[in-house]
Amino acid sequence: MNTKLTRKLRKNLTNVEQTLPPTSGEGHKSPLPMWEGVRGRGYSLPHSLGEGQGGGELWACLHFPQLPLEIFSRGDNSPIARVVSITKGNRKYALICNREALACGVKPRMAISAAYALCATLDVRQRNVAAEQEALASIAESAQQFTSLVSLVPPDSVLLEVAGSLTLFKGYKNLLAQLKQGLKELGYEARIAAAPTPLGATLLARNGFEEPVIDPHQLHSRLSPLPIETLCLDADLLKKFENLGLRCIGDCLRLPRDGLARRFGPQLLLTFDKILGKAPDPRQPFIPSTRFKSHLLLPAQVDSSESLLFATHRLLLELTAFLRARDGGIQELSLVMTHYKGPATQMDLKLVAPSRDIQHLRELIRVQFDRLKLTQSVEELTLCSGDVLPLLAQNQDLLVDRATMLATGSRLIEQLCARLGAEAVCGIRTSMDHRPEQSWCVCAPGKSGEFVKVGLRPVWLLTKPRLLKMMRHRPRLQGPLSLRAGPERIESGWWDEGDVTRDYFIAANPGGSRFWIFRERQPPYSWFLHGIFS
Repeated sequence: MNTKLTRKLRKNLTNVEQTLPPTSGEGHKSPLPMWEGVRGRGYSLPHSLGEGQGGGELWACLHFPQLPLEIFSRGDNSPIARVVSITKGNRKYALICNREALACGVKPRMAISAAYALCATLDVRQRNVAAEQEALASIAESAQQFTSLVSLVPPDSVLLEVAGSLTLFKGYKNLLAQLKQGLKELGYEARIAAAPTPLGATLLARNGFEEPVIDPHQLHSRLSPLPIETLCLDADLLKKFENLGLRCIGDCLRLPRDGLARRFGPQLLLTFDKILGKAPDPRQPFIPSTRFKSHLLLPAQVDSSESLLFATHRLLLELTAFLRARDGGIQELSLVMTHYKGPATQMDLKLVAPSRDIQHLRELIRVQFDRLKLTQSVEELTLCSGDVLPLLAQNQDLLVDRATMLATGSRLIEQLCARLGAEAVCGIRTSMDHRPEQSWCVCAPGKSGEFVKVGLRPVWLLTKPRLLKMMRHRPRLQGPLSLRAGPERIESGWWDEGDVTRDYFIAANPGGSRFWIFRERQPPYSWFLHGIFS
């Protein structure tokens, strides 16, 4: 019996071995890993089972070649010739030119004096590296609505790991379209490339190759034609490559690894392994701030409401993307306008309920701009938010949409505050005081009151208690009053010289009207009317 079983097992093992592809030999490939068969079917491979950094990952690199120029031009839509300059020694040179400047004959690396000779109305801006990095961080905050893993690649790129987002956005093409549309609305133009490795995606984007590389096995052929200078290596190392006739990445990859390591060091091999996904390339995730803050440099000093509103809209787009990534809203917003001279002008918005509706926020700011009287031109805008608050989901009512009614009322209050000023619109709320006169106070709209457990109270409370007439030791109001409920004793206010000691009753006259009256517990023990029920 054991002999038969052994023969049967050997026969089954032989059949299985015959179905496997050969592991060696010319013209044959080694068997694929267990997860390789599902790579092309839209599955996200586990990170622990992927080969190097290429297993299941897809990195999209957003490269901004015009970023030094866009931080000035995104606040204005006027077609004027503009360049960003850098200083070398005592002379200024053009670093980046827009289309209008190029049309006038101005080119990068041209002296600014020569550029002015070609275009007298040329707008020249000195490069602002700090503002570029702030803009890159703002882009990263906006990109977190597409994926949770975002990483900065200074000075001009942002990396997004999007493999887990492809199903949500129904494929890479839809995700790419939404990315480009969102960046266009913010005033940026990006080259976007995708590859299984972060460094591979970065090299492709910086060289303008936007066709996505999904399969890791295609990385070698797609990256080989790229010039060796794109690796941002040391100048001496690049000189050695040039002397050896190595012009592109493919030239280096064709050399023996051992010889390459001996001549140029192991760090170069590690760089190539990171590019191809053969070595891990962990990236530092971008950690956003808890509150939104963004700056926008205006291309010229602006004093018109329309131009300021256009620039503010760019900042509001960044704000709403920031809030969508956190699934929240804000109730407080400040817009600071910086002038060339003098103190800044600040515009504050306080909402009744948390919101991230860009149209509503834009309308409130537009109304405040109509009221604003600027004495100086504005050269920079800064938008700051308060704490990010959760947006609570509302259940739909069957007959009346209560959430819509509440939102309409809140927005009416907010528009009144924007038009008339926050000090002209107020609400009322309950306060922690048992004295009826002190049981409410004026507050900002939308503030909730403090809960105090009290007895039955009338809706109509007199501003000042009214002394009641007496007849035969009984209070009268349109006839003798009969006590229906009470007493409710209130003794409070000794700490602020507003001490009251009263016994309150619910009383009714012969006509059926009901009143809230009290009797003082100190001489002369008078009766007063304090409120009316009906």
